[in-house]
Amino acid sequence: MIIWLNGTFGAGKTTTAKELTSRIPDSRLFDAEKVGEMLWHVLGVPERDFQDFPPWRGLVVETARQVLGYVGGTLVVTQTVLVEQYWQEIHTGLTQAGIPVYHFLLHADQDTLVERIETDTKPKSITARQWRLDHLADYRQSLSWLRRAAEVIDTTEITPGRVADIITSRVRPRGQL
Repeated sequence: MIIWLNGTFGAGKTTTAKELTSRIPDSRLFDAEKVGEMLWHVLGVPERDFQDFPPWRGLVVETARQVLGYVGGTLVVTQTVLVEQYWQEIHTGLTQAGIPVYHFLLHADQDTLVERIETDTKPKSITARQWRLDHLADYRQSLSWLRRAAEVIDTTEITPGRVADIITSRVRPRGQL
């Protein structure tokens, strides 16, 4: 099974993923961004985003399939996907591989997102912080299809632990579907 946490920077994906992997037996964090970083070495730095490389989408599906086939359990994926076509490719590939996918959109209001991004200590540079802020417009433009494709959880006023509670109450391990 895959629990895919979508949403923009500051929505709470990483912290929620840590909560989920500590609560769900046999779960692992799968960072699909690492697949993109690997492709940089082969294809070069993308003009806009590594997700624009078609091999990224296929490799995310195949890597998840292989990992789940090897270790079983649950993969928790924290990856922002804002292009509907890209999400459809990934989702279709995973479901055709027989992998149940639970897609959650972690959402917070604009002011909260800006505050979280500006106070986050992880981006080590002003450039990285600004890049995250600049992507909020792309996120807003994607909201209509994201709301149709995912279950929305508003993280503005709740803790990542509460978000994890909500998610675990809505997913079922294989065999209990």
